[in-house]
Amino acid sequence: MTETVSPEHPSSMEVPHVSLELQLLGRHRSVVVVGGGQAGLSMSYLLKEHGIDHVVLERRYPGFDWRERRWRSFALVTPNWQCRLPGFAYDGEDPQGFMPRDEVARFIERYAESFDPPLVEGADVTDLTRGADGGFEVSTSLGEVTADQVVIAAGGYHVPRVPPMADRLPGDLCQVHSSEYEGPEDLPRGEVLVVGTGQSGAQIAEDLHLAGRRVHLCVGGAPRVARFYRGRDVTDWLDEMGHYDVPVDEHPHGDRVRLQANHYVTGRGGGHDIDLRRFALEGMRLYGRLTEIEGTKLAFASDLEENLDQADEVSEGIKTAIDEHIEREGIDAPGEERYTPVWRPDREPCELDLAANGIRAVIWCLGFGTDYRWIDVPAFDGRGYPTHHRGVTAVEGLYFLGLPWLHTWGSGRFAGIERDARHLAERILGRRGSRERPSYAAA
Repeated sequence: MTETVSPEHPSSMEVPHVSLELQLLGRHRSVVVVGGGQAGLSMSYLLKEHGIDHVVLERRYPGFDWRERRWRSFALVTPNWQCRLPGFAYDGEDPQGFMPRDEVARFIERYAESFDPPLVEGADVTDLTRGADGGFEVSTSLGEVTADQVVIAAGGYHVPRVPPMADRLPGDLCQVHSSEYEGPEDLPRGEVLVVGTGQSGAQIAEDLHLAGRRVHLCVGGAPRVARFYRGRDVTDWLDEMGHYDVPVDEHPHGDRVRLQANHYVTGRGGGHDIDLRRFALEGMRLYGRLTEIEGTKLAFASDLEENLDQADEVSEGIKTAIDEHIEREGIDAPGEERYTPVWRPDREPCELDLAANGIRAVIWCLGFGTDYRWIDVPAFDGRGYPTHHRGVTAVEGLYFLGLPWLHTWGSGRFAGIERDARHLAERILGRRGSRERPSYAAA
């Protein structure tokens, strides 16, 4: 196999990859995998295990999103023991800990090093179409490649969400999306408005709060969860109870669960709850959902108390399920008192003047939208979401991997990727045969 050194990037890793001349320009592969993160690499591992000719096309490098799109104090919100991929698992000394940002990126890099995937870095896929022979044609920034089957493992977090009304804010106000936030020291002096309380918003608000910055936080409808309960990490209990294994089509909310925000909690400093009410006691200003912007003046919905109560209700409901599991299984676990709200708003704040409060920066923590416009095949619903069952689309030979709730709650987590990838590997194997062109032996 002809190899070259991968393009230079911030990590020290050097992943060999197949020469572009052999791999892209006019070459045909049995399978093309789009995306070289944890999902795409997992797919590659299983394809390689089965001897299936394939290539992984990665726009940047493995681990990029973890290293470049998270803030400096970021840590996983799931314990390290859940970091397991096909043929590779966390091997450190703190399985119940939470790896920080750069260690997670290095974990992905080490995975790639462990089995030498046929990886092409710097290959931005710009177009995917159906070929005349029923296969696929893939256009990239480096050349063209055709394939019998394609696995899209590019995730679902493509376009940072910022509301159109953000344009009404003063031009000299610093505005960043959560994916651009690095740390408090990179923002201008003054108070900060954080919009959104999903996992990123809640953790970024805490990061600023701990750094001594006055934070104004718009609280949305995201649920929260306790970090520990009755002697164990809550995710340990949920894993034991099978919550991460429930298929989406058996979930009470069905397909709608894919649109719901993740529960906020943190792995920072060994892991702990994020209690927005306690932040309020300590000086953080809380508001309901942002509804209007007019210059420096903002308006909010009167739903702050409702949103806080709903988040607590979800957390306490999870504890109730754990209590029932402990009782049902006869588990010897320590008792624990339930959470009591430490703060309630004495009024619903409905407006805020940024200038009058010295707010110099706004951080938008509203998540991401998908962008599959480069896929020119009919595999999407009216929302632009892939139409699939367990990652298998109605377009013969086209698959998705690594999406939250692809099959179960665990699908978007390290620990759930292998099950989904093995299911797709079986489907890919089942389609091999007469449709495939002859493979070219590596030089």
